[in-house]
Amino acid sequence: MSLAVRKLRLQQKINQKELARRSGLSQSFLSELEKGAKKPSYDTLIKLAAALGVRVSDLLEESHRPHG
Repeated sequence: MSLAVRKLRLQQKINQKELARRSGLSQSFLSELEKGAKKPSYDTLIKLAAALGVRVSDLLEESHRPHG
């Protein structure tokens, strides 16, 4: 999950502050999420998906793909 959010955010060339603004989440929470220190609730996933213009399933699929 953490890698998926960061990867999508960077692909869209937005910083954490902008994603926080779009999603209504705090920048500190997003930072912790991207580090893997926090786990998002389903409501948070919905907010992140909407802010990034993707489906919740895209976030979930991305986080379970093998890296390499």
